[in-house]
Amino acid sequence: MTKNIDDIIDKTRTILKEHHLCDNCLGRIFAPKLGLVSYKKLGNKIRNILKQKNPKSCYICKNLMSKLDLQLGKMLDMSKEYEFSSFLIGAILKPSILDRDDLIRSKFKLKGIHSIKNDITREMGKKFGRRTKTIVNYQNPDIVFTLDFKTEECEIKPKPVFLSGRYTKTVRGIPQKQRPCENCGGKGCYVCEFHGISEFESVEGKIAKFLYEKFGAQQTKITWIGSEDETSLVLGKGRPFFAKIINPHKRKIKSEKKIDLSGITIHNLKTIEKIPSDIIRFKSEIEMEVETEKQITQSQLKSLHKLEKQTISVYENSGKKNQKKIYHIKYKIMSDNSFSVFMEADGGVPLKRFVNGSEVEPSLTSLLENQCKCKIFDFHEISLTN
Repeated sequence: MTKNIDDIIDKTRTILKEHHLCDNCLGRIFAPKLGLVSYKKLGNKIRNILKQKNPKSCYICKNLMSKLDLQLGKMLDMSKEYEFSSFLIGAILKPSILDRDDLIRSKFKLKGIHSIKNDITREMGKKFGRRTKTIVNYQNPDIVFTLDFKTEECEIKPKPVFLSGRYTKTVRGIPQKQRPCENCGGKGCYVCEFHGISEFESVEGKIAKFLYEKFGAQQTKITWIGSEDETSLVLGKGRPFFAKIINPHKRKIKSEKKIDLSGITIHNLKTIEKIPSDIIRFKSEIEMEVETEKQITQSQLKSLHKLEKQTISVYENSGKKNQKKIYHIKYKIMSDNSFSVFMEADGGVPLKRFVNGSEVEPSLTSLLENQCKCKIFDFHEISLTN
């Protein structure tokens, strides 16, 4: 150990003859060999042994390490608006600082030492963690800071919050999706207050507005499990959905079984780790009102039983064919030219096309040999099958 220290002292003398280094940079160079955590204390100890004074300017960092508290103050001010328990710090340095750091390590054959960028983020992490009583998380931090020492700016970026829930719709005339802001096309601008949408008259709009206010967020991206018409109702336990909250200031939500939003109700909203990336399969129980071109009778409707436990082929514009299964089907005459259908089917059946026979086989039109039109359809239950 003594020999190791003597070697370090000799090498330190050689380095300091050519380059003035601050305690942080000096300690960082030799910390791996001595196993000490505080670079500054180690550097000061070595300097005292050599009886050398602190330089006016450090060759590597140009005294940057002594000015970290300025950036710390910015981080503390910016983070006051955010809810977080973990963080990560990145740094952007002037190329000249990185070049001088590389030069010293290469010139004096110093191996296994941390870079100055690593030292800065390490020191800032310790300081910020102590002040906020939070921890550094390299894998999945709640917020990420980028410290730009070239421009002396600080940027904060919170991790998105992911949610799952269901919604029911008990009022007709509410579309599922909201049109994007006409000014920015959904990207976010001053006109729409960076939401990407400027009105909140749809299921998407109502949910998004609630989430903006709840999480102090800028944008919400919703992943739908199936879709419905503006005139459709969504009943039962509701339609599942996932939401990605972008730039949230808050990360937690109180557990509420029901959230009423004028015409729609959110059920069992909760935070999740991530939105599933796999295809989500589901079944739907659907009620439809169907009109016919020619008169229809109860006996003619019996042919619909052929659909039970059978698959139908859905042809897309791309030429792709999808197979969907009908599990159960019931029907009831309403008038000479109309009837109702209640069925359970795989999610993703294009219901209007299934009724009128457009690129779907078999269809109600083909089975009844009578041109049919779907007047309205409602969802009574939607169940995930994955």
